[in-house]
Amino acid sequence: MGRPETPAAAVAVLRDVMVPMRDGIRLATDITLPARAGKPLPGPFPTLLYRTPYGKTLARQSEISVRRPEPKPNPEIAADLARAGYAVMMQDCRGRYGSEGGFRKYLGEGEDGFDTLAWAAAQPWCDGRFGTFGLSYSAHVQTALAALGPPGLKAMFLDSGGFWNAWQGGVRRGGAFELKQLTWAMKHAALSPLAAADPQVARALAAEDIGGWFAALLGGMPWRPGHSPLRHVPEYEDYILEQWRQGTFDAFWQVPELHAEPHYPVLARAAVFLICGWFDPYSETMFRHFQGLTAAGGHAELVMGPWLHGRRSQTFAGEVDFGDASRLDDLIAGDYDRLRRDWFDRWLKPERPEPAPPRLRWFAMGGGTGRRDAHGRRQHGGIWREDRAWPLPASTVRAFHLAADGILSDRPAGGSVLLQTDPRHPVPSRGGQITSGEPLMQGGAFDQVATPAVFAATPPFLPLAARPDVLTFSTPPLPAAIEIAGAVVVHLALESDVPDADITVKLVHWMPPNADWPAGFAMNLTDGILRLRYRDDPSVPRMLRKGEVVRVRIEAPPVAARFPAGHRIRLDIAGSNFPRFDINPQSGEPEGLARSHRVATTALHLAGSRLELALLPALRP
Repeated sequence: MGRPETPAAAVAVLRDVMVPMRDGIRLATDITLPARAGKPLPGPFPTLLYRTPYGKTLARQSEISVRRPEPKPNPEIAADLARAGYAVMMQDCRGRYGSEGGFRKYLGEGEDGFDTLAWAAAQPWCDGRFGTFGLSYSAHVQTALAALGPPGLKAMFLDSGGFWNAWQGGVRRGGAFELKQLTWAMKHAALSPLAAADPQVARALAAEDIGGWFAALLGGMPWRPGHSPLRHVPEYEDYILEQWRQGTFDAFWQVPELHAEPHYPVLARAAVFLICGWFDPYSETMFRHFQGLTAAGGHAELVMGPWLHGRRSQTFAGEVDFGDASRLDDLIAGDYDRLRRDWFDRWLKPERPEPAPPRLRWFAMGGGTGRRDAHGRRQHGGIWREDRAWPLPASTVRAFHLAADGILSDRPAGGSVLLQTDPRHPVPSRGGQITSGEPLMQGGAFDQVATPAVFAATPPFLPLAARPDVLTFSTPPLPAAIEIAGAVVVHLALESDVPDADITVKLVHWMPPNADWPAGFAMNLTDGILRLRYRDDPSVPRMLRKGEVVRVRIEAPPVAARFPAGHRIRLDIAGSNFPRFDINPQSGEPEGLARSHRVATTALHLAGSRLELALLPALRP
């Protein structure tokens, strides 16, 4: 196997064990075992698997706590779990770091994980009971593995990922392509085996101007094979262009790695802990998992905080701070390590049962002072809630109708308003459910005002609602407080003079002026997008016809928020959100291949157009 090492007397480590896959490729795996005086105990032990493209020996920024703000390296995590009585496998994904083979992002991970567990089951230190854990990509590989029904998988700790449907969240959304895939690819191509082995490749990647390549998208589609900033590492360029051009929800997207939804009856054989944040790109994914797993008879628990991707011990997201009570530490659990370990103890060590906590805990954002803190952030506050089902049994759907005077009204309205969109001048992204977007975009909650620091923003730097290509509808100041928790759905009737266009919707908490924000503060809560060619069926695109009125439904990821009396609920509608999503040229050309663009004039018919929110009854403050 590998050469035993003893980083601590209570554990023994087998480094770089090359685990064979069904096609002969070998994946580098570190195995950490309980030990005494540096010698492995006889076992066998329940076994935990962590698979990562980010380096099995490295530290991740998400592995922090209030007491320990510096990231914990993976070997230390493995040692802690081994001292708790587990065999722990940490593995580099195919084509990354020490593992053989080529990297094709997301695809093939299910079979590699399945083969790894099959290999482990035959080892003397493994008792045949398995758990898996990890964040983001390391969550995606878990659902891909679990969908294949591996024997012995009893528990998963799924943090911010595991695609319920990658076409609808994570790679695309509503048909639009998430451009964080490009910024991610640029960063990790520089960490690829090819770049590590060839200094010229590393220098070439570092010399590319990613901002310039993104700006070039406004004039057409300059990214093509051999002509992109990823051309220096062809396997990365290949998978990016493949994902970008696969606009239709076809067989490419309907594999377990990218589409867990059909496999919930199999996934439900394992108990699943779900954790995520409202400003994470996988917030909707986690609620879909919770619903699908429980509907299939499985045991799932979910914690949703006001967090960025993996930042559960941090109180702020963007320009907004939610207070010390918003952190995971000492409120939901002692810390993240304890939460994860307790989960596996409950399901893999039946001799140590612990009481089951509430199945669903979420943070309702709002209710703070609204003043500026010492770091310049708005003190927004919030409170933890809990229940056992989603949608919440106590919630009721309330419709807010769009009126021509820009009001969200209790009564249906008529008339129409025009929205003109030019692909060369998109609405800039200002926060939201974004990760891996650096250096071009940042996730979180922000005042919806353009600044010189916002990519694609141009003078004058005004509120986004002041743009002529943004339609804004809001309630009057609320006479009483309102709390929402659930889906955010917008129904629209529209017609356009182009074959295809995008419609974006953004739910905004519009707060009145105070001494620190004399112009008020418009905080983004959640947003969605629909590429209109997919309005009827994602698998059968259909272009618009001039004069045809279509009715569409756009769903943004769910959110929980409290609106005090005097505040407003606002809905912003536009035709772009760049660089979070790719530009729709509005010409009807194939996705990822367009070389032209058209200006669109879209008529929004207000009869039947409405915003639907899940309102809760009056709850304790």
